[in-house]
Amino acid sequence: MNLPKVVRVRQEFPRPRVEDIPAKLEEECGKAEIKRRIKAGMSVAITAGSRGISGIPEILRSLVGILESAGASPFIVPAMGSHGGATAEGQVGILRSLGVTEGSVGAEIRSSMEVVKVGETGRGVPVYMDKIASEADGVVVVGRVKQHTDFHADIESGLSKMAAIGLGKHEAALTLHALGVPGIRDHMVEAGEVVFGSGKVLFGVGVVENAYEETAVIEAVPPEDIARREAALLAESYKLAPRLPVSRMDILFVDELGKNFSGTGMDTNVVGRFRIPGVEEPGSPEAKYLVVGDVSEASHGNALGVGLADLTTGRLFEKIDYEAMNQNVLTSTFLERAKAPMVMENDREAVEAAVRCNWGVAPEDTRFVRIPNTLHIREASLSENLVDEALGDGNVEVVGEAEEMEFDEGGNFSKFERVASGSRASGIRFQASGNTGVDGW
Repeated sequence: MNLPKVVRVRQEFPRPRVEDIPAKLEEECGKAEIKRRIKAGMSVAITAGSRGISGIPEILRSLVGILESAGASPFIVPAMGSHGGATAEGQVGILRSLGVTEGSVGAEIRSSMEVVKVGETGRGVPVYMDKIASEADGVVVVGRVKQHTDFHADIESGLSKMAAIGLGKHEAALTLHALGVPGIRDHMVEAGEVVFGSGKVLFGVGVVENAYEETAVIEAVPPEDIARREAALLAESYKLAPRLPVSRMDILFVDELGKNFSGTGMDTNVVGRFRIPGVEEPGSPEAKYLVVGDVSEASHGNALGVGLADLTTGRLFEKIDYEAMNQNVLTSTFLERAKAPMVMENDREAVEAAVRCNWGVAPEDTRFVRIPNTLHIREASLSENLVDEALGDGNVEVVGEAEEMEFDEGGNFSKFERVASGSRASGIRFQASGNTGVDGW
């Protein structure tokens, strides 16, 4: 089969960033509406979630220092719903994997799955809070504000979610997910309002990242203003979010899915698929066929998100840990995301199957895009017929010559390699490491 030649391109995204996080947090917490809430002698719980927020140990360590300087006694509480196997030890383990330890943040970590009910929403949904946090004199809610992978709304993933589901532990996760998308979209916001109005929350710290996984915005917000400011921060996050270099393609090939790239294995906002019954699919981007080749080692067999794809490979299928994946999917209740797509022996066969099913399009005319995963999409391989369209954006440059798709002896793509900066079409390349650094790889 005559597959199209591919060309490597690199994208540049907007890159505002906070150069000095401790200094910025000092400034934010020094605002009168925040500073007056911190009293000497009070115990303060600071939340730490399960997402890989850039620089989270430094953010938490800075907050610990600020609170201690004001005479308070801060400590860390895991706030991650049912993650970590819904156990206190498992949640501490997740924090450790993110670099958050008592030593790295300078404060004790107190973990428990026990919750207390702090109220009900106007529609009668119970609202819970981590018992240890509820017994403190105050709580600081820390969270990254970004697009949700299950829906679009004025408030998506951020401080409200951290307060309603993160702090509410397994009990809140089960309660809200049992209501489907309305539970995590509408009821979640209402539950967050109950938490913010409980008198326990001193303030929130909202973080927005750019496409290079750097802190672009960090803001301390009093509880009564969180809903309003979170919506504004989400709008800023949308502007900075990474995206594919083209919006319409016949085949999108993703080398790896994984929990280290997205909570859904593949970021639904990047691939343009929600796969939730009753929820309208995003209008863009649009891929006729989505192929995923492998699952990352960091996912330990949790292949949640494989159901977003139309085709996959035997090597991915053989790595699936069904207990881990099924538990994750059952908590979310979105069963479609764990359904098995057609399984082909290797990458080549999966690509050729998608090409064969691409009605009315000659194989060499296939509109093809390949990315390493849905988090690191600064570089991509495009079929030649998409290059001019990508260059029309003004933020894309060609960094390699047109070449045949390369498969190894097993019929799989070679590991996605990054073209060295400044090499353009020189052919100088090096493999991406697990550390993204500051270049957004």
